[in-house]
Amino acid sequence: MKAAVYSRYGPPDVVQIKDTEKPVHKDNEILIKVCAASVNPLDWHFMRGIPYLLRIPAGLLKPKDKRLGVDVAGQVEAVGRNVTQFKPGDEVFGSCRGAFAEYACTSESALVMKPDNVTFEQAASVPVAAYTALQALRDKGHIQPGQKVLINGAAGGVGTFAVQIAKSFGADVTGVCSTRNVDMVRSIGADQMIDYTQEDFTKSGQRYDLILDSVGNHSLLACRRVLNPRGTYTAVGGPSGRWMIGPLARAITAPLLSRFVSQNLVMVLAKPNKEDLTVMYELMKAEKVTPVIDKRYRLSEVPEAIRYLEEGHARGKVIINCVL
Repeated sequence: MKAAVYSRYGPPDVVQIKDTEKPVHKDNEILIKVCAASVNPLDWHFMRGIPYLLRIPAGLLKPKDKRLGVDVAGQVEAVGRNVTQFKPGDEVFGSCRGAFAEYACTSESALVMKPDNVTFEQAASVPVAAYTALQALRDKGHIQPGQKVLINGAAGGVGTFAVQIAKSFGADVTGVCSTRNVDMVRSIGADQMIDYTQEDFTKSGQRYDLILDSVGNHSLLACRRVLNPRGTYTAVGGPSGRWMIGPLARAITAPLLSRFVSQNLVMVLAKPNKEDLTVMYELMKAEKVTPVIDKRYRLSEVPEAIRYLEEGHARGKVIINCVL
């Protein structure tokens, strides 16, 4: 089968599409014929081996696992003897390692059924970005109906899910994005828009109950100015360098500062779980969430897809079509 692999850290050029052995599923695993996968910042961090701390588990000098891709959607090809929830032919989506391939294996706990009203491409766009948005808003932000919620980076992969998830909870949502994305973010449910090329949301004078920040382009002190006295700020991303000093500093500073102020400041590291995949299944089935797809690439174009995502201007998700 064809798969995207890399044997050394570096730019997208290190990723090659090669013939590899078709994976063999274990007793508790499912073999998926991959129809679509999506690209996440996680993928290019592993590809480049940055921040350097990532190399401790991933491999100091070269990657231990040469596969790429996490978000997956496809058809069940075969199941292990201990699998009880799925059968061959089922259409599923979820998480696995090595999603940028014609076939991939994962445990049944990492998958749920794909809603009939959602395409494979849309389903593949969900896992990492939706986990992040959902857990930041619900678990860390304790979002409530009627609250004023600001999404900084509303046009990105996490942001487009965050806008729609926040609306599903009954919040009043303000989206921050560039001029070219204003109409798109409004179309997915944002009640108010802030064009960051024209206005700095930290100087707007408006106050919010909850801020989800996927950009990290303002200081914690600046964000606190527009947060209600008992509001919550959740950081889910930001600029990253070789050592990822910025996000690491924020991850340390936010909870420390929270000890001395009435506001809650947290850094969110999302964890995949079947329950949250099921929540997203229900939201998509009810048409409360519709994944936003920016660009589509073929499996042979994985390097180009990762390069495009690295540029930081994707509107929603970037998809890999894995059916040759």
